[in-house]
Amino acid sequence: MIREFTVVIEQDEDGIYVASVPELEGCHTQAETLDELNVRIKEAIELYMEVTSEDDIGNHLDFIGIQKVKVGI
Repeated sequence: MIREFTVVIEQDEDGIYVASVPELEGCHTQAETLDELNVRIKEAIELYMEVTSEDDIGNHLDFIGIQKVKVGI
C-alpha cells in the first residue's frame, strides 16, 4: 500500500536540515543535505509504520500551506 505524508523541512542555525511528519507524532530526522534528508525521512516513516498500528496513527491531515506570522513581543 502506498500512503502520502506531508513533510515539514526546516534548517537549524548550524545549517542542518530537519524534517518532521506532522500527522505521525514524533516522526522526524535530520541530515546535512536535502538528498540525505529525503532518504532518512522515508526510512523514518517506514519504521514508524512498522511499529505503529493503523488505529494508533492520527487522522490524515490535508496540507493547506505554510504561513509566517510576525508578532511583537
